[in-house]
Amino acid sequence: MIKQTQSLYEARAAIIKALAHPTRLFIVEMLQKRDYNVGELVEMIGADFSTVSKHLTTLKNSGLVSDERKGTTIYYHLKTPCILNFIGCVEEVLQINADEKLNVLSYCRK
Repeated sequence: MIKQTQSLYEARAAIIKALAHPTRLFIVEMLQKRDYNVGELVEMIGADFSTVSKHLTTLKNSGLVSDERKGTTIYYHLKTPCILNFIGCVEEVLQINADEKLNVLSYCRK
């Protein structure tokens, strides 16, 4: 693999890695609805402030989320809503896998 191609795949992997945590997936889904500040997300997630802040930093560093100061509060929003298409694709894979397992199970019961 040439270096440019390798760099492209590494960049893609970094974005996917940023999503590879249940809390970050939750944050992305919440931010599709509206902007939230850290305190609001802390309340919904039930984790401490520093943990949620670290998750937001990971999402921000990957380019998925950006922030905007409004007065003394920082609000986060989904910078790239197209990432929801990827999440939808993941859910489709989950559904196909579940259907295949049900088919195997029904065959075993015969």
